[in-house]
Amino acid sequence: MLTATGTQFSHHKPADSEWRSDGLRDFFLYKDMGVANATHGRVICQQVKANMAPEKGTGWHRHEADFHIVIMTKGWAKFMYGEEETLVEAGDCVHQRPGIVHYLFDYSPDMEYIEVVGPADFGTVEVEGPCPVPAAKGW
Repeated sequence: MLTATGTQFSHHKPADSEWRSDGLRDFFLYKDMGVANATHGRVICQQVKANMAPEKGTGWHRHEADFHIVIMTKGWAKFMYGEEETLVEAGDCVHQRPGIVHYLFDYSPDMEYIEVVGPADFGTVEVEGPCPVPAAKGW
């Protein structure tokens, strides 16, 4: 069923897609939840999980997106948002305002989160960081 905006109804089940390793970061696995197709690229919703121990993290970067929400479903991750260290644990929801400079530098082996981003083909820009980043503890 289409709406006036052309978006479609979507119901995703875990077996509807496989974990893939061709996402933004090679140390994470990604699972598409069908929202990008249903919204014709306006929004992506994907599960993300740890694939290997953190070595140097994501590096300082920002996303070219209108909105970006991270909902931690398992484990934990440590981010730098600007000069502020932030622990994001299972059950937490983070709204990353457009253009915020950040760095994911440590996470638990069982870390999983859902991210919702608009547009679906958002860009990522590596940037100079505002401060040093703590070392990852590793697994």
